[in-house]
Amino acid sequence: MIKAREGDFVETFEGLIFDVKGLVHPPDRVIAYVRYVPSKKGKRKRRNGRFYEKIYSLDERNKFLSENYPEYIYFDPIFNQLLEGVPIKKVYKHYKPEEKLREMRLKSQNLAGIEKVAFEFAKLLKEKAGIPWTKIGISGSLLVDLYNENSDIDIIIYGTSNGMKVYEVLKKLVSLGTSIKSYDENGLKKLYKFRVKNTEVSFEQFAKIEERKIMQGEFKGVDYFLRFVKDWYEIAENYGEKIYIPIGRARIKAQIINVDEAIFTPCRYLIDDVSFLQGNLVYPLTEIASFRGRFCEQARVGEHVIAQGTVEKILQPNDNVHHYRLILGGNPEDFMILAEDDQ
Repeated sequence: MIKAREGDFVETFEGLIFDVKGLVHPPDRVIAYVRYVPSKKGKRKRRNGRFYEKIYSLDERNKFLSENYPEYIYFDPIFNQLLEGVPIKKVYKHYKPEEKLREMRLKSQNLAGIEKVAFEFAKLLKEKAGIPWTKIGISGSLLVDLYNENSDIDIIIYGTSNGMKVYEVLKKLVSLGTSIKSYDENGLKKLYKFRVKNTEVSFEQFAKIEERKIMQGEFKGVDYFLRFVKDWYEIAENYGEKIYIPIGRARIKAQIINVDEAIFTPCRYLIDDVSFLQGNLVYPLTEIASFRGRFCEQARVGEHVIAQGTVEKILQPNDNVHHYRLILGGNPEDFMILAEDDQ
């Protein structure tokens, strides 16, 4: 039995490295998406001497597995779609961000380069927010020793209370103009080019949201992204208790009425005053959600947004009730921007 969650990585016996998605997994498999693959042409080298290549987009990941390792693509009967996932019996190693940070603490005097900067950032946030070392970790390429000089810093914070403490500290540090900075216009343009390739979102629309985010930015000149994840005891849902049925694409306009989970991954926004601009009308559509960190901090209470994604029907068989949500991030054309009312 492997207890894996968002921010963790798993490695297979073939040497494939997957990043874990979400907090709810089937009993025999970890829902995770391939990220690094062994390649003679790869430019990232592990300590075992093996070279790796990083796969970025969801389409590229699916294509690679379909052509080389189709056993890691499966149809999930609860989420009712094809997902990438690693059977428990195929997991060679389970990488945990909090364990990585503990290793870095033990050799902190000998760290250099991006490892040193990442440790300093984690230590600063930990000490300023007053959270335990066990509730903060380092994910991404640093976690699996596949970083290079252009890598960014991925910090994970566990638990709602710890997350809110770190978020408030981060907000204060950014406002003071310390070594932590939000992205300037050049940084936003770079981000826009990377993220918004297939959407109708203009740079101006993108920048209005992204420039006010603090979960992403630069620490001592190195890009960072903070990911807030619920702690184990806060995860109320077990696999199979809800059934998710995709029913089609839609574009909606709605008002945000609750952002309590807007900084967490998965993130969720409760909505009201929903109107359908495209797609079939469903009722009640009560939330916008995403498993992608890029959709965190996307809107505030009272704001009106326009969002495009996949509508899912969520069934709770035991209670014989259902509602709908708009899920973002599974399609490159998904987006969420401020409506003209709030621009």
